[in-house]
Amino acid sequence: MDILPVTLQGRTVRLEPLTFSHVRALWIAAEPGDIFEWFGTPIRSEDVMRDWVAAALKMRDAGTGLPFCTIAESSGAPIGSSRYGNIDRANRRLEIGWTWLAADWQKTAANTEAKLLMLGHAFDNLGCVRVEFKTDSLNQASLAGLRRLGAVEEGTLRKHMLCADGRWRDSVYFSITDEEWTASRGRLQDRLARHASGG
Repeated sequence: MDILPVTLQGRTVRLEPLTFSHVRALWIAAEPGDIFEWFGTPIRSEDVMRDWVAAALKMRDAGTGLPFCTIAESSGAPIGSSRYGNIDRANRRLEIGWTWLAADWQKTAANTEAKLLMLGHAFDNLGCVRVEFKTDSLNQASLAGLRRLGAVEEGTLRKHMLCADGRWRDSVYFSITDEEWTASRGRLQDRLARHASGG
């Protein structure tokens, strides 16, 4: 698994390597609304956004993560971010997470296509045999999305993370394996087709 910075190109979005140059535009995209409700440490200012990007780049430099900036093809503007994390080269697995989208881009083709691009690169190019996801047990939208994706729910890690507000978060883990990727890809492609037809 030779995991290097790469741009993943779709029709609605492209995912390009995250850099500090994206900080201002990401904060502008994120500022309206409370889209970081489920983040352990919510991003409440441009300075915190810079710290969040710095932490993502530290993971990249350590070889444990690969962060992306999500760009809208229609405007060329940053609208969110996602990343590979917890990279385990020896066991050919990684996690997809740390994902957020600007409020106007939620429930559009953007997240579906981004997941298709990232999963495709992980399985088809990097040779992964397993891709993991985790989410807060209280985040019903994320849980439903992972189930629609065809990811297999594996269990809950209790008191897994301490949130900034002092709450102990239980994390629900999901995964897709290489044997399941073809079916999951089909689901994502079908959802993109429905978005394109207005369904």
